[in-house]
Amino acid sequence: MTEKILILDFGSQYTQLIARAVREANVYCEIIPYHKRFEFEPGLKGIILSGSPFSVNEEKAPDVNVEEFISKVPVLGVCYGAQLTAKRFGGVVAKSNKREYGRAILQRAKDDLLLKNVSQQSQVWMSHADTILELPKGFELLATTESIPVAAFKKNGTEAKPLYGVQFHPEVYHSTEGKKILHNFLVNICGCSQDWTAAHFITDTVEALKKQIGDRKVIMALSGGVDSTVAATLIHKAIGDNLYGIFVDNGVLRKNEFNDVLITYAKLGLNVKGVDAKERFYQELAGKTDPETKRKIIGRLFIETFQDEARHIDGIEMLGQGTIYPDVIESVSVHGPSVTIKSHHNVGGLPEKMHLELVEPLRFLFKDEVRKVGRELAIPPEMIDRHPFPGPGLAIRILGDITEEKVQLLQEADHIYINALKDNHLYATVWQAGTILLPVKSVGVMGDERTYEFTVALRAVTSVDGMTADWAHLPYDFLANVSNEIINNVRGINRVVYDISSKPPATIEWE
Repeated sequence: MTEKILILDFGSQYTQLIARAVREANVYCEIIPYHKRFEFEPGLKGIILSGSPFSVNEEKAPDVNVEEFISKVPVLGVCYGAQLTAKRFGGVVAKSNKREYGRAILQRAKDDLLLKNVSQQSQVWMSHADTILELPKGFELLATTESIPVAAFKKNGTEAKPLYGVQFHPEVYHSTEGKKILHNFLVNICGCSQDWTAAHFITDTVEALKKQIGDRKVIMALSGGVDSTVAATLIHKAIGDNLYGIFVDNGVLRKNEFNDVLITYAKLGLNVKGVDAKERFYQELAGKTDPETKRKIIGRLFIETFQDEARHIDGIEMLGQGTIYPDVIESVSVHGPSVTIKSHHNVGGLPEKMHLELVEPLRFLFKDEVRKVGRELAIPPEMIDRHPFPGPGLAIRILGDITEEKVQLLQEADHIYINALKDNHLYATVWQAGTILLPVKSVGVMGDERTYEFTVALRAVTSVDGMTADWAHLPYDFLANVSNEIINNVRGINRVVYDISSKPPATIEWE
C-alpha cells in the first residue's frame, strides 16, 4: 500500500511546486482539483490545501469541507488554504491595506512540530492580497512577520487530526527553510515513512504494467527523448518483446541521431524498428514557411507513417506513451472538471485514430523524477541528460522553407555547438541549447573572396521547468571559438549571432 498526500488545487501558480517539494521528500503525492471527490483510502496520510488567485471573501470563492478532512487526516493550508481554514472556523480574513508580496522574515511565537528546527529569523515568501486578522477560537498563533499578525497557526484540541495553516509559500525557492517546514508536516505530523524512491516506483510500476497488459501487444512511437525511452524501458521490463517500438526519421532530426538512437535502443534490448521517411517529409514540407503549417504537416505525416508500420504487426491492442504528470495537470481548471491531456502530448491523436488502449507508465512523474527512474534503469547518461528537443525537430529551427540542404547545414552547425558545450563542461549548466538557421544571407569575406551566405543564431537558456527562462551567460571566449569553428567548417554559413532574449517576452524556440 503506497502512502499518499493529496494536494487540493485552488488554481495557484505554485501548486506544482508543492508537489515537487513533497516528492523530493520521497513521499508520493497527487494534485487534484479542489472540487473533485476522493476517497479516504488507508494509504492517505494527509491533505495540503494550495494557494489561489481568488479571495476567500468572493461570492463564488472555492471552498472545501476542512472539518470533514481533519476527522480523517492531518491538513495543512498554504496561503489561500490557510485563509479558507481560518474563515470556515470563524476567524476574520480581510483585504490587506497593502499587497503582501515578496520576502518576509518569520518570527516564531511558539515552538511546535511544524516549525521544528526552523530558525528564529527565517526568510519566507509572501504572495497574497488578503490577510488573517483574527484567528478562530481554539486556534493558536505559531508565527508572525513584521507586516502580518498571523503567518502560521494551528488548531488546538484532541477531537480531530492536526490542522495547520501558513500564510506564506513554503514550496518556493525564496522560502529558505520551506522544505524543512513541509518535511515536518509530512514526517512529524502525518507520519509518512519517506519510502517512495525511484527503485520503489520501478518495482511497483512493472508489476502494475504486467497486470494491465497481460499477454497483449503494445505499440509505441519512440523519439529518442527521455520520456519515451524511460516509458519504453519500463514496459519492456514488464512484457519483453511484446512491446513494438517504431522510431521514425522525419528528416529533421539532429546529426547522426537516427543511427545513434537505434544503437542505444539495441543496447537496452528494446524491440525497435527504425523507419527512414526523410523523403516523404521533405516532399510535403517543400515551399512551406508558416510555422504552424510545418508543425501540422510533420504531425500528420508522422501519424500516417506510424499507422503504415503498425499495419504490419498483427494483434496490436495497446499504445504506449511517455505522458508525464505536467501534461496531465497543466490544464486543470479550478472552476470546472479537469481538462484532458493536451493534444500535442497525445502523439497527434493516435489513440483516437487507432482505437487503442493507452499505457502511460510515467503519467504521475515530473521530468526530474523521470530522469531519476532512467538512471535507476541504467539508461545511458547521454540519453537521460539530453536537453529538451521540439517534436517538429529542426523544422522549427529553420526559419522559412525546409530543404534537405538547409537541414544538413543546420545539423552540422548544431553538432559543433552542442559538442563544444559538452567538451567545455557547459552542457549540464543550461536547460536547453540549439542552433537556429535564419532566412537571411549576409556578405562575408573568406580569404580573398566575398561570400553571400546564411546566418545562424545560437540559443542557450537556463530554466527550472521551461515555463520561464533566462538566456545563459556563456563565456565570450567559448562563443568566439564556436563561431570560428562553425564558419570555418560549415560551407554556407558566414555569420554567427547569440540570442540574449529571455522568456517572457520571447520564447525558447524561435517558431
